[in-house]
Amino acid sequence: MNQDMAGPVAAELTARDVVAVALTWVDNAGVTRMKGVPVARLAHAVKHGVGASPTFDAFLVDDSTLVTRYAGGPVGDLRLRPDLGRLTPLHAQPGWAWAPADRFDLAGRPHPQDCRALVRAQTARLAGRGLRCLAGFEIEWTVSPAGRDDFVPACSGPAYGMTRVVELSDYLRDLTVALTSQRIAVLQIHPEYAAGQFEVSVAAEDPLGAADTAVLTRETVRAVSLRHGLRASFSPKVLAGSVGNGGHLHLSLHRTGTGTGTGTGTGTGTGTGTGNGDGDGDGPGGGTDAGDGLGGTSLMSGGTGPCGLTAAGEAFVAGILGRLPALMALGAPSVASYLRLVPSHWAGAYACWGLENREAAIRLIVGAEGAPGAANVEVKCFDLAANPYLAVGGALAAGLAGLESLEALESPGSPDDPRRAGTAVLPEPVGCDPAGLAGPELARRGIRRLPTGLGEAVAAFEADEVLRDALGIELHATIIAVRRGEIELFAGEDQAEIVARLRWRY
Repeated sequence: MNQDMAGPVAAELTARDVVAVALTWVDNAGVTRMKGVPVARLAHAVKHGVGASPTFDAFLVDDSTLVTRYAGGPVGDLRLRPDLGRLTPLHAQPGWAWAPADRFDLAGRPHPQDCRALVRAQTARLAGRGLRCLAGFEIEWTVSPAGRDDFVPACSGPAYGMTRVVELSDYLRDLTVALTSQRIAVLQIHPEYAAGQFEVSVAAEDPLGAADTAVLTRETVRAVSLRHGLRASFSPKVLAGSVGNGGHLHLSLHRTGTGTGTGTGTGTGTGTGTGNGDGDGDGPGGGTDAGDGLGGTSLMSGGTGPCGLTAAGEAFVAGILGRLPALMALGAPSVASYLRLVPSHWAGAYACWGLENREAAIRLIVGAEGAPGAANVEVKCFDLAANPYLAVGGALAAGLAGLESLEALESPGSPDDPRRAGTAVLPEPVGCDPAGLAGPELARRGIRRLPTGLGEAVAAFEADEVLRDALGIELHATIIAVRRGEIELFAGEDQAEIVARLRWRY
């Protein structure tokens, strides 16, 4: 289909004075890389791809590279093929369009370390069970005057204050126009807690679309910021001692009724769609959750489980919660991520869940009255150093493990896979800041502190067979190598040095 579309799409781009298309992919260090083609070469790129070295899989965040068992070195080539279904003329970069790229080997087979392929595979596994997930990322960033490497807030108003909007109203207006003109459904845009910090929340969509939108939204923020003399940072930590930028992932599970799998529960929820914006990051706030009618029957509400979850919804969330320490290597992958992940800062530093609890790593959002289909969970411990495809793909794999555990429980006599045991049922919800609980109470309730450093997260990720199987041996091993390479890269540096080196890399 892409090939049939290429000619008409190129003609339309030319009519709109677009001269080049940026083909992007996100590497394992969380950096968006690109190759560009003139519009006249778009059809060739769709059919034959654009050459790109596989060594990018082993890039570190500072552009140094590793040579690992499955990636790195000067030998080999891949082909980038643009996904024309997401091709978008860029409002703030006249003459340019953007398309996410899939990576293939020279024989036309999907590259084993292609992250978009990971998301497709996990989505297909859900579809085989008659299930669909909707997802969305919150995007937080801070702005400083352009042309300098230190950070000075570009506005002086208070957290969540209208003063910041008054100070930068033209900027926020132009950003909203740019996003909406690119078919990004903006739910909220507002000042955040930290100095010079803002957030945009966008509508939920299928998991691959959500990751694509996260990339496009960030690059649009970056481009509009520069046009206003500003420099945007999405780093988990912009100033030592201050709160950082989160990249919360929202997920909801729905029954489509078209799969052949079993063990997905018998909840009676009737809502559709899911919300993704809640209007808060590391500081106080609130907002709205809106369904979009795309999901099918919600499995996050209308059930008999805790807080109205159905059996399948509970198992999906329990699977994610049980694997959060390992998932941190995907969703909080920077050494700076653990400078942000501080208790009592609304960053979700404890592996627990709770109803509307902004200190829990997983917050259940039930939606407004009359909109039960808006119910979803927010993974609060993730940030924007993450490759969004890895973050959402890993979360889906963990949720699927929970569903498979439920299937095993519902099938007496079936083999019990020890990797999935105990992941179908949630512990009791936490209705307070877990940092305020005494050690014995934390132990009684099974509440653990999430990894306090990247090394701890990598160790959990390395030991996790479910994530290894989902990502494949090559991608799993390369991610471990990249994470350990970055741990070594910043070894011995204090917080201020780490923050300064990473401030403008994300």
